[in-house]
Amino acid sequence: MQTPAHPTLAEAFWYWLKLGFISFGGPGGQIALMHTELVERRRWISEQRFLHALNYCMLLPGPEAMQLAVYIGWLMHRTRGGILAGLLFVLPSLLILTLLSWIYLAFGDVPVVAGILYGIKPAVVAIVLAAAWRIGSRSLKNRWLIGIAVLAFIAIAIFHLPFPLVVLAAGVIGLAGGRWLPARFQIGGGHASHTSSYGPALIDDHTPAPSHAYFSWSGLILVTASGIAIFALCWSLLVMATGLQNPLVQMSWFFTKAAMLTFGGAYAVLPYVYQGAVASYQWLTPAQMIDGLALGETTPGPLIMIVAFVGFVGGWSKELFGAANLFLAGAAGAAVATFFTFLPSFIFILAGGPLVESTRNNIRLTAPLTAISAAVVGVIVSLAVFFSEQVFHLMLPLRDWDWIALGICIAAAVALMRYKVGTIKLILVCALAGLVVSYLP
Repeated sequence: MQTPAHPTLAEAFWYWLKLGFISFGGPGGQIALMHTELVERRRWISEQRFLHALNYCMLLPGPEAMQLAVYIGWLMHRTRGGILAGLLFVLPSLLILTLLSWIYLAFGDVPVVAGILYGIKPAVVAIVLAAAWRIGSRSLKNRWLIGIAVLAFIAIAIFHLPFPLVVLAAGVIGLAGGRWLPARFQIGGGHASHTSSYGPALIDDHTPAPSHAYFSWSGLILVTASGIAIFALCWSLLVMATGLQNPLVQMSWFFTKAAMLTFGGAYAVLPYVYQGAVASYQWLTPAQMIDGLALGETTPGPLIMIVAFVGFVGGWSKELFGAANLFLAGAAGAAVATFFTFLPSFIFILAGGPLVESTRNNIRLTAPLTAISAAVVGVIVSLAVFFSEQVFHLMLPLRDWDWIALGICIAAAVALMRYKVGTIKLILVCALAGLVVSYLP
């Protein structure tokens, strides 16, 4: 079997565009799609190099599937290839979510739409619980890590400590654990270490790194400085155009911070987004946050794209450009939230990629991630508690709980964790159930 020819940038463009429209199923599904197409069928990259890149992306804050696309695009077509892959991974989802957000705000009070959302909300709670179970079964390998998860849950749910503080504390524990108890802080589960041969790949196991992937301190400084300059320029222009206290400026800074905290996937940072967007800035209500998560689950792209929904609702609700331009205000909020959420991911990959091409895993570096991953489990469970209070009215007396919604949630959780039903199929069934219930006498 011959080594495949190097794809042109145009060929890469059409592949990344297609991926942007079909990347359902969360990071696991998106990574599986890329593996099937890039490793098995097209053989643009070998499995070993694919997993090595993925391990780096797993260490970073941000959506690992999108970052993996940027990494492979960069490896094949330099900086322009990485930027192209990342943009096409995100833009279809941004356009779809902007449209769905407008429909939601403009027609959300229509009985049919309200009934559908009634069924979807408990499904979202089940999805969050299933995510906690899935990540916990992979991450909580011993009592130390279980203890970190429990402490994280208590810190968030009971003492309402800021999410960044919880992540920082977990990272410090992991740093100490990597030094004094390295066996307890090995990354568990993760990805298979064995490789399968699908024939020679364009970027094979022993293919030398291309010239643009050689590490140099000058290159690292140049890319990092360029990324920071882009952020500073865009933020400054936004401030000059709208004013320092404008919600768009607040969104730019808030979502930049959120982007730096997404260790362990989107579910880990959602409590932080919830705290800021709902409680602090009041861009949207708790019920709208749940609805946004439901929309995010049913659209392609990374789940962290829920920030586009948050930005759209925030821009709309604050009437940034007056009552006559609500869609424009929402679209501006969605664009700002998305840009500042994903800019750090591009910088991490384009700056750190050359270093990754010359490094291997080191327990001193991965132990903090292991501890953070454990804390993430407790954080996600706390998120499920936040959502449950809203969906099932748990703060009311027992007789006033929404038992029908609770029943839908339990059935959805069983379907997810016991029968491995797909997320999209589950949401469709629960939406139908909510529609039926809404028309019952």
